Amino acid sequence: MSDEEDLTYEQNYVLTTAGSAGVTWALKEKPKKKQKKILCIYSGGMDSTVLLYDLINKGNQVEAIWFNYGQRHKKEHLFAEQICSKLGIEFTELDISEINSFLTNSSLSGEQDIPDVHYEDDKAINTIVPNRNMIMLSIATAKAINDKFDAVAFGCHYGDRVVYPDCRIEYTNALQTAIFLADRHLVKLLTPFIDITKADIVNIGQKNNVPWTQTWTCYKGLEKHCGSCPTCIERREAFHLAKVLDPTDYDNHALTVEELVSRKWRP
Repeated sequence: MSDEEDLTYEQNYVLTTAGSAGVTWALKEKPKKKQKKILCIYSGGMDSTVLLYDLINKGNQVEAIWFNYGQRHKKEHLFAEQICSKLGIEFTELDISEINSFLTNSSLSGEQDIPDVHYEDDKAINTIVPNRNMIMLSIATAKAINDKFDAVAFGCHYGDRVVYPDCRIEYTNALQTAIFLADRHLVKLLTPFIDITKADIVNIGQKNNVPWTQTWTCYKGLEKHCGSCPTCIERREAFHLAKVLDPTDYDNHALTVEELVSRKWRP
């Protein structure tokens, strides 16, 4: 037996007896991976749905929490509720809509029109909800500490950092430090998509068999996805770049993907 074979042998077997009669080895049991208890901030959209499926399929015990902060529509809530029911996981709905009067400068929680632009365009900043992630993560962390969760997860990704400062790694690192300092029970902040694109998320979703038509992205909350608001444009671009067929039902007046590509994804 070579040194390399011997090393492999000793890593996989454990010495049980050694004496004049010789050496006896037994197959070593692999230590079982500890199941993590994770609270996932869940909107019902693409990113958080993929995150939910991925965490569950990796063997974690997952619960979801959805926030009503007075957003323009609640259609995403219906999709979130349906997915959690399908997965058979705990779904907490938290009404914090009383804070909406503090969030009126956003087109998602105020009266301004939602712009039909790409996220890289200046008008996209109108979709920023003041301090939203801090608010939701702070409340979720309180529940995680109280109910002894190992982690809180949310699905921010690389593309979010263009317009949303509270989706940047500098922000999440600082918040993780604050969470660790908040209590004796340590809660990990999980942001597994923070350095990958939405197209990458589509590919992860494909591997996890995410039911795309049961996710809601559009900011406008109409009967169909509008196909032209910032998050609809990003959704369509992600499927295109991932080379995955987009099964989403968009408004009949929305530009085609071919038209959007020719216009550099500007509606």
